[in-house]
Amino acid sequence: MKLSPSPIAAAALLALLGTAAQAQQAANSASTQEVVVTGIRAALQQSINQKRNADGVVEVITAEDIGKMPDKNVADSLQRLPGVNIATAGGTEGGFGENDRVSLRGAPSFMTLTTLNGHTVSSGDWYVDNIAGGGRSVSYSLFPSEIIGRVRVFKSSQANLIEGGAAGSVDIEMRRPLDFKKGVTGFANVSMVNSTASGKNDPQLSGLVAWKNDEGTVGALVQVFDEKRHLRRMGQEFLWWDKVATWFANDWIKANPEVEGKNISLLTGSTLFEQERHRQGGLIDVQFKASRDLTFDLSGFQSKMSATNINANFMFSPYQALSNNWSGVGGVVPSAYKITGDTISSITLPGTCPVADCSKMGSSVQDIISRPGSYSQSKYFNLDADWRVSDALSVKGKIGSTEGTGHAQDYGYEVWNAYSGASMTLNGLSAPANVSIANSGTFSPRTGADFFGGWASNITAKDKEDYAQADGKLKLNGELFTALHFGVRTARHTRSLEWLNGTLGAGAGTLANAPTSGLTHFPSPPLSNLLTGAWTIGADAVNAWGDKFVTFNSHSYQKEFHIKETVNAGYLMGDFTTDTLQGNVGLRLVQTKIGVTNSSSNDVWTPVNVNNTYNDVLPSANVRYQINRDLIARGAISRTMARPDFGQLGALNLLDIQKTGSGGNPNLKPVRSNNLEAAVEWYFQPKSMVSAGAYWMKMPSYVTFASFSADFYNNAEKKTTTYALSAAANTEAELKGIELAYVQDLGNGFGFNANYTYADGKETGKAAGSACATTGNCDMVGTSRNVYNLGAFYEMGPLSARVVYNYRSTFLNGLDRKSAIYQSGVGTVSASVNYKLSDKLSLAVEGKDLNDPLLKSYASTPDQPRAFYKNGRQYFLGVRGTL
Repeated sequence: MKLSPSPIAAAALLALLGTAAQAQQAANSASTQEVVVTGIRAALQQSINQKRNADGVVEVITAEDIGKMPDKNVADSLQRLPGVNIATAGGTEGGFGENDRVSLRGAPSFMTLTTLNGHTVSSGDWYVDNIAGGGRSVSYSLFPSEIIGRVRVFKSSQANLIEGGAAGSVDIEMRRPLDFKKGVTGFANVSMVNSTASGKNDPQLSGLVAWKNDEGTVGALVQVFDEKRHLRRMGQEFLWWDKVATWFANDWIKANPEVEGKNISLLTGSTLFEQERHRQGGLIDVQFKASRDLTFDLSGFQSKMSATNINANFMFSPYQALSNNWSGVGGVVPSAYKITGDTISSITLPGTCPVADCSKMGSSVQDIISRPGSYSQSKYFNLDADWRVSDALSVKGKIGSTEGTGHAQDYGYEVWNAYSGASMTLNGLSAPANVSIANSGTFSPRTGADFFGGWASNITAKDKEDYAQADGKLKLNGELFTALHFGVRTARHTRSLEWLNGTLGAGAGTLANAPTSGLTHFPSPPLSNLLTGAWTIGADAVNAWGDKFVTFNSHSYQKEFHIKETVNAGYLMGDFTTDTLQGNVGLRLVQTKIGVTNSSSNDVWTPVNVNNTYNDVLPSANVRYQINRDLIARGAISRTMARPDFGQLGALNLLDIQKTGSGGNPNLKPVRSNNLEAAVEWYFQPKSMVSAGAYWMKMPSYVTFASFSADFYNNAEKKTTTYALSAAANTEAELKGIELAYVQDLGNGFGFNANYTYADGKETGKAAGSACATTGNCDMVGTSRNVYNLGAFYEMGPLSARVVYNYRSTFLNGLDRKSAIYQSGVGTVSASVNYKLSDKLSLAVEGKDLNDPLLKSYASTPDQPRAFYKNGRQYFLGVRGTL
């Protein structure tokens, strides 16, 4: 095993440790530092205490708790909390072995607001569909767990929280220099990750040094991370489900009329996805106490994940052979087939050409998509000020800017193989389909016409927000109300998407210019029934071909958009306290002004500008009732809102002549939700608790896809006309559920935790043309009916260990190729063992996805699988040093 950190990362870590060591010597000579006791149980106690004392329904994770698990980003840590759902992808692309999106209580991820140190944060995506989708949810793959000081999950709303999380919000609090007890604090973590699927070993490096003067008035913190991982995902995809119809299988229907109208998979592929993820970045934080009552904090953060990747898909594609309309050929009748229910569950094409000429058609095709230079990025710059004006009044201010970027360049190389015998037998969701293609192991393109097809795109999304806010707290001497909170906030947000189409130069599709120098074969698959030894082409050869023949010289205007959003908000909130009752009640007023610029008419730039203003009144109340010393009851009521994804607002494609349109809807209203919840918590001993809660959310303006009419300016007719749209639309929805949690310290170093969340989310509005109205499928995106977590830990002396199991049941993941995609239920196992070699040095052995989970998805029913994926296990071996 070989570690090969980049020179920059290695130099940064050495500089951090060197600086920290020198400062430590100086600090030791000046004073004796306090010894701080930490560990799993100490972190558990902190988390429980903070949850117990909160006015609202809150979950808390501390840094020590995170450090004792193989948590490689913040989402890994959050998945163990009740009511928190995690997805290993940003959309319907399937998982990649790293948690990426966070959602609360079964709602879609855009309804969860993520903040860093109380301010908003922009992020980007590297995957094409997610970049184009313009999501508001944050990609947690950009935020390594090392940056965390504490994470708070607010499930109930209160007026002083930034609006935008209709289902709740997650605040990631980073470490600050004046928060440390010692004058100098430092750590460095050097580890190696082994990904069993890729067979590669990669370095994971991070380090921090924090310093403050003896008076505790000036402090500085520098933190860096440089983490690399090679991943390989292999599996099977079913990209095109259709019905047997006369347009492509007329001869088959004539010979066997019973097949007409039956479901059939027309693209069934064995897939190989390979990627190198390289996450680099850091945090700088400087604090200055101008006086006992005035503190400034200046911080900057950046994280960039390079995500170069290649995806190959070798597909059994019977439609070309079956088609009576394909280049004047086709008309092949299968030599065997089987019907199960309404599905063609097995099909075999003849081994030799059964028609006059097979040179212009094939029975299989391979798509190889290379994405050199793909990346995602997030950064911010923020200034905080905290001023205690008097004993009764304190004021806080915040001003900053955050930017996120997502970029992907696609070179798509497609090869139609010569006709050969091929077959497929479905196994439902129990296993991948049995696929056999006689000539899959040899590069053998068809010869009667250009064997090649291809495409290319270059897309970039930029997200930026400038913000400022001021918050005040006035202590009151009333018998009931003890404090009044008030504040204002303003933000200017922009989101733009540029989509460039690639034009293929002359000769790009000839055999002479095929990138055959990169010919290789699929590795042995981790799943049975997949193609074994199929030929493919490596990334370097595809990239060289693309660099030579592709020119990005035209816009895909109907996919592009530019959005400006201005938000102004103000709030009042009062804290109240009696002997047994405490809580808050408040009101937040929000105005959202949004301007959307789309384009229309077949890639001709004809701007469509739409401006709207929305005013929201958001009341909230949280009550905490102390039944006795250990028993607490909670109640909360609120109205919340979330703004639709930018892709749901933008990318409206209007056809002026046909007067039809599709894509986004710039007139979408915010998703508003009326919420009610109640909970009971029993803290029966230190580091132990039991809780039960229920929640209900009623949404009068949820977002779905539907058919409706809307008026826009028609550039062809030079007047406003009515268009028939198939696009995003508001409808009604309801979400309800229960949450159960149990944490038990057993003594002698042992303990365990368990939690369970039940959620039931449905569209109730039955919008015209929606799936709910047309097919009766009213499932809400992102709602898993059952989510549970089980964990156990041991900590005694120098040894600590922890193992956890996380399970999330089936949920609707969204739409892909006009079909619903359901992610089947899956569970994962992770574990860690930490051993303190000395007071300053510890060794960690960790494992993630130890059960090697199989990710499965399907279309409308399990009889129509969409994908099977394996990402393999990940093992980490590391050493952590502290000062």
